[in-house]
Amino acid sequence: MHPLPHTHTPTRALTPDWPRVARLLLTSRWIDTLEEQELTPQGKVTYQFSAKGHELAQILLGLALTHPHDGAAVYYRSRPFMLAAGLTAQEALAADMAKTGSPSEGRDVGVVYSMPPRQGVTVLPSSGDVGAQYTPAAGWAHAIFYRSRTLQEEGWQGAIAAALGGDGSVAANGFWAALNVVTTLHLPMLFFIEDNSYAISVPSLLQTPGTNIAANLSAYHGLHVLDGDGTDPVEAAQKITAAADYVREGNGPCLLRLSVPRLMGHTFIDDQAYKSAAKRAEEAARDPLLRLKNWMPDLDWEGLEKEVESEVREAALAAMQKPDPDPASAPRHIFFEGQPQIVGGLLPEGIAFPHPERTLSGAQAQPKWKSKEAGPRINFLDAVRRVLDAELALNPRLLVFGEDVGVKGGVHGATLDLQRKYGCERVFDTSLSEDGIMGSAVGMALAGLLPVPEIQFRKYADPATEQINDCGTLRWRTAGKFAAPVVVRLPVGFGKKTGDPWHSVTGEAIYAHTPGWRIAFPSNAEDAVGLLRSALRGNDPTFFFEHRALLDTVPARRPYPGDDFVIPFGAAAVVLAGASLTVVTWGEMVYRCLEAAKSWPGQVEIIDLRTIIPWDREAVLASVKKTGKCLVVHEDTLTGGFAGEIIAAIAEEAFHYLDAPVGRVAAPDCPVPYSAKLMGAVVPSVEAIAARMADLLAF
Repeated sequence: MHPLPHTHTPTRALTPDWPRVARLLLTSRWIDTLEEQELTPQGKVTYQFSAKGHELAQILLGLALTHPHDGAAVYYRSRPFMLAAGLTAQEALAADMAKTGSPSEGRDVGVVYSMPPRQGVTVLPSSGDVGAQYTPAAGWAHAIFYRSRTLQEEGWQGAIAAALGGDGSVAANGFWAALNVVTTLHLPMLFFIEDNSYAISVPSLLQTPGTNIAANLSAYHGLHVLDGDGTDPVEAAQKITAAADYVREGNGPCLLRLSVPRLMGHTFIDDQAYKSAAKRAEEAARDPLLRLKNWMPDLDWEGLEKEVESEVREAALAAMQKPDPDPASAPRHIFFEGQPQIVGGLLPEGIAFPHPERTLSGAQAQPKWKSKEAGPRINFLDAVRRVLDAELALNPRLLVFGEDVGVKGGVHGATLDLQRKYGCERVFDTSLSEDGIMGSAVGMALAGLLPVPEIQFRKYADPATEQINDCGTLRWRTAGKFAAPVVVRLPVGFGKKTGDPWHSVTGEAIYAHTPGWRIAFPSNAEDAVGLLRSALRGNDPTFFFEHRALLDTVPARRPYPGDDFVIPFGAAAVVLAGASLTVVTWGEMVYRCLEAAKSWPGQVEIIDLRTIIPWDREAVLASVKKTGKCLVVHEDTLTGGFAGEIIAAIAEEAFHYLDAPVGRVAAPDCPVPYSAKLMGAVVPSVEAIAARMADLLAF
């Protein structure tokens, strides 16, 4: 990839509106003071995070991010930046009081922000996890690159992404993952590091060797590094302007470290006893408010302070009068409910494709749910590749990426030749960082793209757990304002010839317990086509499981059902009809159950769930009520496996129809071994399944 074209003339911030800066700084300061001295002691605010000492630098950055497609990823001490970006004092106070009319409508901690664009910048939904803000910002930067260069959208030219963080956050995985992403791809991102020398009580010498991340990264290839004093009005303004302009002009990423004092504790309950009196006096002397007052002696500070205090107190009263959130609304916005989000995915820009769960009008044809069984049978792997090929051709905002997906075509071959056909800007390799892959995917989705990352094996997704969890709750945390519809392809399960603890995990129950994610687990090529296309045309984060033992095996082969074939999530398939026993299963276990049932023709009904979230309760319950008996079979481990959820639903809703206890067959609570003989003792066998079938049929 190459630098962004120099076609945008940036809005330079050489001369900030200093009276506005002063007002914003005083507003932030008075909000903190009011919360510290009155609202928190009175119990009206539970979590109080002071920004005192950080205000000047953040405000100057907020006023510099005015491009309509700038994106900023913030953290819990970013309220001054938010005020500069357009958040009102009333909204800020309502957020801390957990009232309606705030960014999260009382769902998230008051200082965990998000905001659709008001004065230019979009504030990406922030995380309560330190360091989690960096990789989504890198994804937004990638989207700027793609939409301006590949899609030739002039409105995205010159936009930048900025990630704000404290010095403690530069020790986090996300910081280094994002650093590798943006420097290797030359992306327009600004790392804005507010160094106050402490991560709660831990001094920076234990976070960063030598305490100065800017000095350490001065030789980092592809990164422009600046360092300065974030409390000095002139120096801070000059450094922020220089950093933003450097990135806007297509030169690549920049890291700006600004030293600032943290005048209050980490939170309201932190008395900073770990700081010496001399240290606290030194920090107080560097108060940016004092330095701004000294630099602007002609401003009527006394009058302005009185005016701002009055405004903040009025805002607090107005916030207190806001209604509390409706308790009935708490479970809403986990998934798309029909009303498009404001930011993220394709729907906010009016882009939609035929989908079985969405009614479409106009010239768009309704999707086909049923296959025309014709043509040669193809394997599961070819089915995935053909869907990706067709959807890449249809949707120019779809990007496929991950480790080895480019020239190699994926370690399993699912993306073979796609880079050659669609180019390295649409199908591309990444650095070896699942945190970077997933976090970048979230940022791309927020910027209106459809990212389709591949994680090579289910176990390898573990380093991305933080981003996976944050992505799933993103729509909920923003009360439906934001969403990040990504489709993550995950090869899972044991191999045809061998297993091992690192490449053979299925682990669907963990993701089923992760709010906000839909999960597809097809057992054959036709279902893979329909479910993958449904995921790619949906509006929710989705895991698409591809069982390794089915990628190129005869039982999973089916004719290709066509480029408009889709299957709705939550629709199970009855793969074998029977009258006496219901067997619920999915993935490779479908074929073991079919083999096991051969001894009882007409008696065993086998249901392939096809999707785990949502799962087809109605089909399962209807079958159990008919047969009176049920067995659930899965490859995942026994304890906490998804069978427990299904059995609980049966016990609750079909108990009186049961003629026998509900059974289950699953792997024991241990990893999958490398030895084929040991693996055979762990993965549920045809013999073990047949034995449980016999027990239940005879009960």
